[in-house]
Amino acid sequence: MKQLDVCLTPELLHLHNLSNSIVVVADIFRATSCMVTGLAYGVKSITPVATLEECRLLQERGYIGAAERNAQKEEGFQLDNSPFSYMAESLIGSDIAMTTTNGTLSITKAKPTAVKVLVGSFLNLGALANYLKSEVYDVTVLCAGWKGRPNLEDTLFAGALADALQDQFMLLEDGTLMAQRLYSQSKNNLLASVANSSHVRRLQRLGIQKDISYCLQTDLYDIVPVLRGGKLIAMH
Repeated sequence: MKQLDVCLTPELLHLHNLSNSIVVVADIFRATSCMVTGLAYGVKSITPVATLEECRLLQERGYIGAAERNAQKEEGFQLDNSPFSYMAESLIGSDIAMTTTNGTLSITKAKPTAVKVLVGSFLNLGALANYLKSEVYDVTVLCAGWKGRPNLEDTLFAGALADALQDQFMLLEDGTLMAQRLYSQSKNNLLASVANSSHVRRLQRLGIQKDISYCLQTDLYDIVPVLRGGKLIAMH
């Protein structure tokens, strides 16, 4: 039987064997929620990179540059890290280069050894779960966390995915069981469950409560972003 495992932070990724595993990267507030939203609204591709320098070089080559550090837009780039920005009609058909504090770094860490890398959020939870049920591989949910530390919202998403897949995947490791139990206790009011979390406090100081509420909505989009040739595209 297939197994689903949860890696609570990229700092622990070296402890996980990814050779037979699809990695689902989750950075709920806000990178992977932006990626899902952008592709759902017609963005052609999103190239995740780890550094500002890589993103700047791609922007100079004609990509739309999206750069965030410490939850704020970096100077000199065209796009910020709010999912509402990715709904713009002007982005339809565009190629975006993106770098964020945690999410894009997690993708680049998973890429070398995973069978494939997918992007997960509450926004595409059902579509993602349905796709993974059809695959033969194990699944590792990589929570982007915050600068190497676990965070609440990504762990909740990992628990939600584990909950959706528990009939077809073995949930053996304690990290997975912790995430699933946390989600079970919180699923009736996710917003209240993250109200005192460190990243929510960080975002609220910036006055973007609407992003928090949006990113916790479930099954808005029926797409699964997959990393192909360094680019995230909507799987068809």
